[in-house]
Amino acid sequence: MGYWKFATQNRIEEVSFNPVLERFYGYGINGLIRENIQNSLDGKLPDSDLPVEVIIEKGEIETRLIPGIDEIKERIKVLYSHNIYANDTIKHMHNKLDQEVVNYISFEDRNTKGLRGATEGYCSGSANTYSAYAYSKGIHITDNNSEVEKSRGGSHGIGKIASNAASDLYVMYFANCDEYGNKHLGGTAQLVEHSYESSVYRATGYFTDEADNNHYFPYENKFDKVFSKDTRGLKIVIPYLRENFNDDKEIVRAICDNFFLSIYQNKLKVKYNEVLIDKENIKTIIYNADYYEQDLEKMKDVFTPLYLDTYLNKEKFEISIFDGNKDKYEFNLYFQYDTSILKGRVAVIRTIGMKIEDRKILNCATKPFNAVLIPKDSDGDSFLKSLENESHSELSVDHIKDSKEQKNSKKFLNNLSTEIRKILDDFIRKNNPVDGKIDTKDIIYDVENKFKTELKANTKIVKLSQSVEEKPIVKYDTKKKKEDKKEKDKTEKNKNEKEKKPAKKVKKTDKDNVTKQFIKVHPHMVRRFIHKDKEFLNINLSGEDVKNRPLLCNLMIKVIDGQGKERDNELNINTDYKAILDVQSGNLLSSEGEYIKNITLKNKNIGLEMDLNSSYNKTLKFLYYLEV
Repeated sequence: MGYWKFATQNRIEEVSFNPVLERFYGYGINGLIRENIQNSLDGKLPDSDLPVEVIIEKGEIETRLIPGIDEIKERIKVLYSHNIYANDTIKHMHNKLDQEVVNYISFEDRNTKGLRGATEGYCSGSANTYSAYAYSKGIHITDNNSEVEKSRGGSHGIGKIASNAASDLYVMYFANCDEYGNKHLGGTAQLVEHSYESSVYRATGYFTDEADNNHYFPYENKFDKVFSKDTRGLKIVIPYLRENFNDDKEIVRAICDNFFLSIYQNKLKVKYNEVLIDKENIKTIIYNADYYEQDLEKMKDVFTPLYLDTYLNKEKFEISIFDGNKDKYEFNLYFQYDTSILKGRVAVIRTIGMKIEDRKILNCATKPFNAVLIPKDSDGDSFLKSLENESHSELSVDHIKDSKEQKNSKKFLNNLSTEIRKILDDFIRKNNPVDGKIDTKDIIYDVENKFKTELKANTKIVKLSQSVEEKPIVKYDTKKKKEDKKEKDKTEKNKNEKEKKPAKKVKKTDKDNVTKQFIKVHPHMVRRFIHKDKEFLNINLSGEDVKNRPLLCNLMIKVIDGQGKERDNELNINTDYKAILDVQSGNLLSSEGEYIKNITLKNKNIGLEMDLNSSYNKTLKFLYYLEV
């Protein structure tokens, strides 16, 4: 019997990997850091005043020291799927099997409870947190203390799969030391359903021992020091760390971006290799140009230095937000107004000090402000928790199934935006005062005289003689009217011809500094319509020099500011749109940055149907470039 246990079944039914893996892979190192540190904060010892400590280590390990890895390799060798995307992943796994030394990352916490009930093994009881973590999916064990439960970050019960997603082989381990000093090692592997040694197995494997009655219980931890855990708490170990998760500066930034408030409030301290991030030096790191852009006018995607400055040095407002049921929630809003700020964002932060998102306020995404929003009590914190998506990275109502609750939550988010807009409008009025009354008597006099002069120039006086008295009348110059009409028609014609001028071919440099040729789509070729949470886009290239046969093209979208200037990298399609449907082909399209890829151009037409995220700014104006 091997180290790993996969449950058997009669036949293969599911040919794909767990879709949650791909979603968490898309969140990158930022999502991995957020998920694991949030779990550590949730496990804080309730009676301790000490901060939670998280030690993150990144290094190399010989594959022979990874427990049971040869069994996983043998199973990966026989994996096969009829799904093309799953086969791409399997091929990637095969390319990693011959490595003798691989990268790993580990997350070890201290001043935490750890998992309880490990010595009982698999158990369905709610008190056994080890069993829920080690052997179950989609389970969130609630804390007995209701106030503690409200403040905890996790709730969806699927976040632990983030660690699997960071491994090239979708494998992770966890070492646990409980309050009695019991030390155990567990783990999970996320494969696809497969045939192996004449049996068919489910996709998920558990690193666990097994009694004669098929009862799972964990291995005592007697493995290599990378997997050891000698103090109370939990340690996550991820071998075969993906290359794009292996950036030192990105890891430090991810810690600060998501937990700067928790660290500053001394609820958390993190050590990453030789870098200590705690209350004493968090400002030194965040205000360091090696890690963060410090120029306000260049802050476009990351706003952590600005958030910290707002929280520490700017005005605090106490605001009340009502939901659709008229329930009131209290928040502290730290706010600053500065005309050097190009993008207005609100850091929404839970009471444990974890940032949920950089929230855009409707119609204010390019206003010069910055804000930090924190619940004042557990009720507000619990309501925010109910709005978090599965990765704790956005407030949304999409996951709420009950229509009344969804409507109630939408009302809350709308009221939140309204309240913040009121404060912003007050700052704008204070910083842009009216200079006083203007005396318009001279202006009116000049306009009146100019009008009389122009009227006289366009009329003729005719005198009629009747009896001995002459009477003047006004004759309207119809010739002048006809000439004006002709001139107006000519101007309109020129304007229409100008609007319908052919699309230009221009050269643009993409994010990789590669120069490519694009068709600049003229506004008269575009039909764009937004209805509720959907956007419909049609581009008609009739009359343009493009092939009439179906072909694939990429679309680059540029945001236009109030002065008509293009803003580079202003739009992040992955953030603003949940899904993009190609109307011509019926396929869901992928996107990156400002690009939508592999759109079908058929009969010189493009049709897209896009699902909008709740934070999408519907007032944005765009220019479109086609790379054909």
